[in-house]
Amino acid sequence: MQFESGLRKSLFAATLSLALCSATSFTVSDSEFSDSYSSYLQAVTDENKEQILKFAEQTYILGLGKFDETSINLANLTLNYANALVEYSNDDEKANQLFHDVLASYRIYFGDQAIELVDPLVGAAQTSSRAKDAKSLFEEAIDLTEGVEDKLVHGDMLKAAFDHLSRTELYNRTIRNYMFDAYDIYKERLPETALTRIKSAFTVASIYFVEKRQTKKSIMLLEEVVKQFSVLDYNHPYELTAHSYLVELYEREGESEKSTQHCIAIGSMRPWLDTQEQIPLYRVPPNYPQSYVKKRKEGWVQISFIIDDNGFVTNPEVIDSKGGSRFEKESLKVIKKWRYAPKFVDGKPVAAPSRIQLDYTMSKS
Repeated sequence: MQFESGLRKSLFAATLSLALCSATSFTVSDSEFSDSYSSYLQAVTDENKEQILKFAEQTYILGLGKFDETSINLANLTLNYANALVEYSNDDEKANQLFHDVLASYRIYFGDQAIELVDPLVGAAQTSSRAKDAKSLFEEAIDLTEGVEDKLVHGDMLKAAFDHLSRTELYNRTIRNYMFDAYDIYKERLPETALTRIKSAFTVASIYFVEKRQTKKSIMLLEEVVKQFSVLDYNHPYELTAHSYLVELYEREGESEKSTQHCIAIGSMRPWLDTQEQIPLYRVPPNYPQSYVKKRKEGWVQISFIIDDNGFVTNPEVIDSKGGSRFEKESLKVIKKWRYAPKFVDGKPVAAPSRIQLDYTMSKS
């Protein structure tokens, strides 16, 4: 009889096939353990989440009574249970301890440089409550995958590290570059239509977008993203965001004609309602009149306007205001630079009214 580790969709396709170790306790019968493990495998096959968690835990507990604590079989049962906890219970604290237990056993069984360490390393990193600990675990996993023959394994590892660490206070240029390096691997090894490659291109372009640098590279990547997603029979969230970013990027470059194409694309993707207020895709903030700054004067301006079928603002008019005519003048000036997704009726973009209020407030400090 053999046991396999790795319920969670890990970075590696390979599984471990391990022979039974000598039992240190006979309080658990072979049939009792075998039935539980078979039920676990069946639950995995059926993709039954509740049963996976139930029998992963049950088989792990039975394994504690059946196998020696240094047994590789027990380590694999522990890994299965830890993965199930992450996937189906969100008990990260318990899962983290189990991943560390597996890691300790794997180091003894496989050695400190074994590729088999990566699964528990990643699991421990992703469930760690301390960003520094997670970073250290990911760095070890990255080192282990760097020399593997299948470069996609290393790419997946870099992406996993970026996805987790970019949301922590430790985010820096090194972590940023994990995603760039991963994308380079995907670009070399995966076809243009591969979802992993498309999503990675979007992430790299988004980094450029936020950093406000490499605008042309960001545009190139985002255009590729919308091109690939356009063949899908559904709207992917990344596609909508990519169009939105392209609106702003082209406006930054002064290419309103190209920006318009993406305004229209967004309008066709959104399920506009007759009563729905439209959302600006590109906004230029108004300048605070300096004479009002000196007087610490505050106010607001309500403006009505028409969003034409290309997403441009036309015919802006002040409905109401408070604070002074210079607020009105600046508001009318700046609103003409905004871009919107046009409203669609019967599959075609149409001009539609909208309104907005611009608030002028000063810091209380």
